[in-house]
Amino acid sequence: MPVSDSGSSEELQQIAGIDRLIHEPARLMIMAYLYVVESADFLFLMRQTGLTPGNLSSHTSKLEAAGYIEIVKEFVDKKPHTMLRLTDAGRGAFQDYREQMMEVLR
Repeated sequence: MPVSDSGSSEELQQIAGIDRLIHEPARLMIMAYLYVVESADFLFLMRQTGLTPGNLSSHTSKLEAAGYIEIVKEFVDKKPHTMLRLTDAGRGAFQDYREQMMEVLR
C-alpha cells in the first residue's frame, strides 16, 4: 500500500532522530533500569539484563563515554564493587528518547 500522507516525511525524520546509542536493545535495558533507581551495582544489572559480564562491560563503557552513565569502582571488604548511575545528561537523554519514541509510535 503506497504512502501518500504528507506527514510521512516528518515521521521518518522523527525515526532518524532517535538516539541510536540508547536504541540498541542491551543499552536500552541498562538505561531503563538505571532510570528508575538511584544507582545499581554491576551484578544486579547483569542479572536483570541477562547480559554476560563482557557484554555488560562493553555496553556500559559506551554509555560512559557518551556521558550518559557514571561508573564508580571501589573495593568493599577487599572485593571489587562497581556501581553505575545515570548522569544528569543520561537522564535527560533517556527522557528525550522516551518522548521521541512515543511520538513516533502515535
